[in-house]
Amino acid sequence: MIKAARRPKPGTRLDFNAGLTAEVLSSHNGTHTLKFRCDADFNDILDRIGEVPLPPYIKRDDHEALGHDDRSAYQTVYASQQGAVAAPTAGLHFTEHLLNKLKSKGICVVPITLHVGYGTFSPVRVSDIRSHKMHPERFYISKRTAQQINAARGSKKRVVAVGTTCVRTLEYAFNANGQLSSGSGLCDLFIYPGYRFKVVDAMITNFHLPQSTLLMLVSAFAGRENILKAYEEAIRCKYRFYSYGDAMLIH
Repeated sequence: MIKAARRPKPGTRLDFNAGLTAEVLSSHNGTHTLKFRCDADFNDILDRIGEVPLPPYIKRDDHEALGHDDRSAYQTVYASQQGAVAAPTAGLHFTEHLLNKLKSKGICVVPITLHVGYGTFSPVRVSDIRSHKMHPERFYISKRTAQQINAARGSKKRVVAVGTTCVRTLEYAFNANGQLSSGSGLCDLFIYPGYRFKVVDAMITNFHLPQSTLLMLVSAFAGRENILKAYEEAIRCKYRFYSYGDAMLIH
């Protein structure tokens, strides 16, 4: 995604710091494919000159968080793999202490790898939402995680997903045999009212932007009227919305 006075044409060269350059190869629907060139390790250069891609409604630099640096604050405590373009924000509510407290109560906490893409936050701009195309996001579900979730479902225990991206991934990986599949892939599942959930029994999620696919997903889960009432309550009580905002448990 490139901010410029004019859309860069294929062949345009972009110069960054630390000897990093890029050539625009192609453009499609507001996004661009670039080929980077550098004399050092690409990831090391990004760590040195890059900034955290904060959402546009956060009006400050990435190092001006309240007593924190966004490189640690805008990140979940359980993140382990590089690849996402944004944090799965529902997970920002968890600390190591809180996770350990949940485990001490007998709640099984299992990980899946999600690489959140920019498409998650793209507003729906079509009049018929069924025509909206989700940007695919990479995921990985280990055999152990799949086995634990399948065992929980078999024992009639609740599966609580942390975040809408997690919900989409678990629902996407549910197979025709009535089991959650392990493995990696690209999830492009668009969940909107009328969808029948197969895996997830409850979810923790932030308060989302209007006209977003995230808002449509929670409306599919809890019902549009319930969600509207919850948002009215949040506005009345001055809850904080979006990335560093408040969350709700829907069950």
